[in-house]
Amino acid sequence: MIVAADASVLVAELVRVRGWEFVRDPRFQLIVAEEQWSESQHEIDRRLRHRVQRGWLADDQLLLIHRSIQALIADEALEVVSRQSYDHLESTARRRVPRDPNDWPTVALAIAFGADILTNDNDFLGCGCATWTIETLRSELEVSNNLLS
Repeated sequence: MIVAADASVLVAELVRVRGWEFVRDPRFQLIVAEEQWSESQHEIDRRLRHRVQRGWLADDQLLLIHRSIQALIADEALEVVSRQSYDHLESTARRRVPRDPNDWPTVALAIAFGADILTNDNDFLGCGCATWTIETLRSELEVSNNLLS
């Protein structure tokens, strides 16, 4: 199963160890559009720096988290897909997410790769691609894992 991740889901998951484990699950391939990855990196950094300023996170922990996220990409647990792979689908994707046209790269990526979309954003509903939340995908993977046991 190929799953295209929305930026907000990546941000929520990549700031915690539980999320890294989820991203590494070999039962699905997680991909992200170049634009969404850039947005995610910016937001992850902002949130982590806020935690450091509040004293909830030490500088060395911040560095460890950033290295762990980069390792996910290096290990191909998370694949950042260049815009040229889905750019030709921009107009179609924009039509399918009229409430938030900034989400078009994720939809275009999903269409190009025949992928589902991992999101917590209702703007993706009705875009023509199956959508998953983290909770439902985790549950589904757990059920299918139990069926194989």
